[in-house]
Amino acid sequence: MATLDLAWLAVFDEIYRTGSVSRAADKLGIAQAAASTMLNKLRAHFDDRLFTRTAQGMLPTPHAQRIHPHLREVLAQLEQARGSQRGFDPARAERSFRICMTDISEVVLLPMLLGHLRQRAPGVHIETEIVSTASARRLEEGALDLAVGFMPQLDAGFYQQKLFMQNFVCLAAREHPRIGTRLTRKRFEAESHAVIASSGTGHAIIDKTLARLGVQRQVVVRLSSFLSVARIVARTELVVMVPRVLGEILATQEPVKLLALPFPMPSYAVKQHWHTRFHADAGNVWLRRTVAQLFSGPHPPGRSGPMAQG
Repeated sequence: MATLDLAWLAVFDEIYRTGSVSRAADKLGIAQAAASTMLNKLRAHFDDRLFTRTAQGMLPTPHAQRIHPHLREVLAQLEQARGSQRGFDPARAERSFRICMTDISEVVLLPMLLGHLRQRAPGVHIETEIVSTASARRLEEGALDLAVGFMPQLDAGFYQQKLFMQNFVCLAAREHPRIGTRLTRKRFEAESHAVIASSGTGHAIIDKTLARLGVQRQVVVRLSSFLSVARIVARTELVVMVPRVLGEILATQEPVKLLALPFPMPSYAVKQHWHTRFHADAGNVWLRRTVAQLFSGPHPPGRSGPMAQG
């Protein structure tokens, strides 16, 4: 390993992340030909092709999959060493952060974060991806810097910080023919419902609590995200349960109203999570502090005014 150039490891890691030599070169700010040369040297060093070109991009070989965690750990230790020796100046920094978010967090939190960065850290760029079953692994590998939202699957094995508490409300068309300013349990059970089964939305909390309370729902449509839910509810007689902070934003975009639920529902914590490899990184520390300053506290972002009471 004495002949292994550390610059090659960065190329290996970026190809592993992006599945592309050209995108890896762009990320690292080097020519594609230079990245290709480094990849060829890595192949010779490990006596393995490492990546195979497919229709889905450059996919790692089994040997590349085995060695990637070890090589990524080397890079992470170097990143921590550099971070401990220098501070992070957001006004001058040129850096991209990868953040895993729920679709709710993208709607509720991301606009405020981007507005803040534009004023305070114009050279800082954000890349997001929606939470998935691979999120924990990607945090461990260093492919993600931070995860923000309701992600109970990340509570074990990662650093975490609570930002704010959230609860559920019911969303209905503003001119719903049978629902006024108050929603009873009988009316809730009689109406047709839309359900969102997106990852990290508290969907499991809703199902378990309704089952425990014996509350019935007539589900007529199951949606994979919150992208269209307000428009659907506004143009139909469907109702839907959503997190309050999202509902308040949707109510400013479509003719819908928020109603208190006629039965108790537990609240849940929206958190930020990060891996130990980034705990001491000066840039990551600054990003986490910024997110906490913007969104932590008793009043979650997006609170706009009174809601119809149950």
